[in-house]
Amino acid sequence: MIRLSIAILTLPLAACAAMSPAAEDRLGVQCNADRVQPLVGREASPDVVERARTRSGARSVRMIKPGMAVTMDFRSDRLNLELDDANMIQAARCG
Repeated sequence: MIRLSIAILTLPLAACAAMSPAAEDRLGVQCNADRVQPLVGREASPDVVERARTRSGARSVRMIKPGMAVTMDFRSDRLNLELDDANMIQAARCG
């Protein structure tokens, strides 16, 4: 009876779990930073950031400002835009 109760309680949590990077790769969602290189040197306005995300094929964009702490996890569906103090894009990488 206890096992059944635990199984019933954990079922909704399993439905909310995020996909692993391996599952995302199988779905074909990968970032291509080569397509974004022409935007390096431009201001990271909302329009430019969305254009970068669309061009790269990424699901999400992480804007990294100087001195900002970031996680070291790799996500093939994420575009990382490194910015300077003036909010200008200095580099574009996937991961």
